Amino acid sequence: MQKINGLNIPIVYNTNSYENIETIKMLNGYIDIYLPDLKYYDNDIAIKYSCAKNYFEVASKNIIEMIKQVGHPVFNNDLMQRGVIVRHLILPNQILQTKRILDWIKNNLPEDTYISIMAQYFPTYNAKNIPGLNRKITKQEYNFVTSMLKDFKNGYIQELGEHEEEYVPNFNLEGV
Repeated sequence: MQKINGLNIPIVYNTNSYENIETIKMLNGYIDIYLPDLKYYDNDIAIKYSCAKNYFEVASKNIIEMIKQVGHPVFNNDLMQRGVIVRHLILPNQILQTKRILDWIKNNLPEDTYISIMAQYFPTYNAKNIPGLNRKITKQEYNFVTSMLKDFKNGYIQELGEHEEEYVPNFNLEGV
């Protein structure tokens, strides 16, 4: 934790989790809070949507290493000072992926591990033309995922929204 002008500021590492395990090991002692994504359980889906071979194998090993480094969650005045929050984005037509990921977390990570379930997906750019990814998640998909969370001690779930597109910057560089 870095101390600046009397403030203890945790160092946060926000990652997609798909990186060399040696990179995570080199961060040992420098990171207070890890925010890893755990996107896919099935490698065929990971390859199809992200060209990420062995995604789950790589990401899950990295998450285990992150927890090994920072240990159990530590809070001060309801603010996390150390720990891991595993994030998972619900994708349309991929509720089985979410179920498998939540089962893996429940069976392989400490009971006090925090999870954050994100419901903000909406198709952008080429995803608008990809069958299976060309829509937001439905209320039924959202409700199914929320029903699976009863087995977890710590976590967050994002409300199902209607206006996510409004918060995405226009990355069109024409006329700049």
